[in-house]
Amino acid sequence: MARILITSGPTRQYLDPVRYLTNASSGRMGAALAAAALDLGHEVVVISGPVEVAYPDGAEVVPVVSTEEMLEASREAFAQCDGMIGAAAPCDYRPEHVERQKIAKTGEPLLLQLVETDDVVATLGAEKGPRWVVGFALETDDHRLRALAKLERKHCNLMVSNSVEAISSLDNSVDVLDPAGNVVRAVTGSKEAVARAILAVIEERLIRGR
Repeated sequence: MARILITSGPTRQYLDPVRYLTNASSGRMGAALAAAALDLGHEVVVISGPVEVAYPDGAEVVPVVSTEEMLEASREAFAQCDGMIGAAAPCDYRPEHVERQKIAKTGEPLLLQLVETDDVVATLGAEKGPRWVVGFALETDDHRLRALAKLERKHCNLMVSNSVEAISSLDNSVDVLDPAGNVVRAVTGSKEAVARAILAVIEERLIRGR
């Protein structure tokens, strides 16, 4: 059996002590993947941003807030894992400067200078060695093309392409793509059913297939 790292949920990048940038990721897909992996007998470590969903009891859960914290915790956990599923939606940008006090309203436009955060999946993909990495690509257009570009750039073994309709939904519709651009599995249904289908592909190609 494998020890699998799963990143899940959103991250928050604070502007001041009370305001932050984030996204609408619910963590439901990550929770479903954790349950599916545990059902197959694997060990699971979940690195999760702030969510309201409950992860299965058998999973080791490490809570984080920022993208930087998610990367640090994931790197540490990945050192003891056989593979990773990057289902989280880390915030891609952070403010260049975080105010120590709450930003007061002045009646004037507020200009934010944002810089990119480090990419969690790409960083771990570049460091994976003999381990495997499965990424998620959520796009609003050119789904297949953008997902394949991410697969290559992030050094993934497989890429799961889904659309913005998956956010906060109980259901999902995904294509699982291999490095040659083939759709090795297309599945639509509840996130639990989709998670089981994704784990079946991982089991066949990346765990038992090695």
